[in-house]
Amino acid sequence: MPLVPKRVKHRREFRGKMRGAAKGGKYIAFGEYGLEALESHWITNRQIEAARVAMTRYMKRGGKVWIRIFPQKSYTAKGVGVRMGSGKGAPAGWVAVVKREKIMFEIGGVDEATAREALRLASTKLPIKTKFVTRSSEVGGESNEG
Repeated sequence: MPLVPKRVKHRREFRGKMRGAAKGGKYIAFGEYGLEALESHWITNRQIEAARVAMTRYMKRGGKVWIRIFPQKSYTAKGVGVRMGSGKGAPAGWVAVVKREKIMFEIGGVDEATAREALRLASTKLPIKTKFVTRSSEVGGESNEG
């Protein structure tokens, strides 16, 4: 079942800009392995769902998957053959605005080879270049608290 917001304040949004890197979500927070975006792009709710299904099927429903992006932006489309003007089109779907360096998916509870292949399969469902990252490969991945 694709992700959609329960309710939104405005049905039609401006397209916005996708300049620069992600402000947050650059580090692995939940699992041991992650899939990092190397480009900025809109990711639709169907693409997110296809990636999730590909990962969970490969892992045979073992381990745990965290989806770190949510499609909260609507995009509109006018019907085919409609003339110019007469306002903005009706909402056609939902997208997540993903900027470069954002961790989109995380996996835990499986070995690295399984996680690498599962995230590779997920990346084939996405329209952007991605990179496999581990918790230890990040800058400052090991935190010394206390």
